[in-house]
Amino acid sequence: MPPRVQIKGVREGLLVSLGEGDWLDVKRALIEQFDQQKDFLRGAKIFLDVGSQILHAVELSMLRDDISERGIMLWGVLSNSPTTEQTAQTLGLATRLSKPSASVLYRSTAMPDTSARDGEAAVLVHKTLRSGVSLKHDGHVIVLGDVNPGAEVCAGGSVFVWGRLRGTVHAGANGDDEAVVCALELQPMQLRIADHIAVPPQKRGRPLPEMARLVNGHVVAEGWNYKK
Repeated sequence: MPPRVQIKGVREGLLVSLGEGDWLDVKRALIEQFDQQKDFLRGAKIFLDVGSQILHAVELSMLRDDISERGIMLWGVLSNSPTTEQTAQTLGLATRLSKPSASVLYRSTAMPDTSARDGEAAVLVHKTLRSGVSLKHDGHVIVLGDVNPGAEVCAGGSVFVWGRLRGTVHAGANGDDEAVVCALELQPMQLRIADHIAVPPQKRGRPLPEMARLVNGHVVAEGWNYKK
């Protein structure tokens, strides 16, 4: 019997609990489960309960990449192992749930469809994205927090950062020239909209909310009146 994978809904998104066994077998069972439910899980944010598995940076980074390729965001890791917990924290992942007792059994028929429809689907991230974190989504991305240097956001639609954007951002990754990038402080290491790349110059003075968009084939930043 393959290791059992259980999925529950929690306040933070989805809690995925893994069964015991050899890590390669456990990981294989997890990826197979995600592939079977890809239409429902695409765009989801998950917490992974790995039990007593001892995972180092290589194993956890590879797992995060495999999950990300399926349009799923690894938000945090729960573990009984101090080594695994430290690894997760080093990679910028959360290691605590706010209300684990409030979880309910996940049913695929009750899962909202978060797949992109004409670029209008969005994922909300209520967290600062630290160095090494890569967030990818087929629709819009909204970050309530900062995007630190070394972090990356890639969206099929627009990107809205309610904080400081100092990492790398790619909006309109599927070729959407009308995508925009908005931030309360727009100072990315690299900014890309569709196939157009810009490296904004260093700013002086007080930072103001700005919106970057394509104008005549060039990435232009202008004042963003987010109160409208």
